[in-house]
Amino acid sequence: MKLTPSSAALTARDQRDPAVEIRDWHAHVYFDPDDATEVTEFIKFASSHLGIPMGYVHTRPVGPHPRGSCQLTVPTHRIGEVVQWFAINRGKYTILLHPTTGDDVADHLFHALWLGPNEELVPPPTMVSN
Repeated sequence: MKLTPSSAALTARDQRDPAVEIRDWHAHVYFDPDDATEVTEFIKFASSHLGIPMGYVHTRPVGPHPRGSCQLTVPTHRIGEVVQWFAINRGKYTILLHPTTGDDVADHLFHALWLGPNEELVPPPTMVSN
């Protein structure tokens, strides 16, 4: 089952609750297998230049992510700066940015920002809420 914002009804639960805390943001850089070496260098540079931690480089789909990806963790007070940097420097890579509030489904589907083309996420069963 694939989920996109257009295929899921936005309910009162999904709307922004001022009491919900955004702990930090995740920036997932998507890439194709042939680009693994090149994207790793790009992500290492971004991590070093921006001073944000780089996660593991997954060369195949993991979790809801439909392609290879790598996560960078962004403090909330730096998200504007990081979005601006990626908007200008992302090159051919698509980047999904989402807050981490504790609600993985809403964070990935309703609270997300895309730099580059939107991609359909494929949530694992543990991520789908009823």
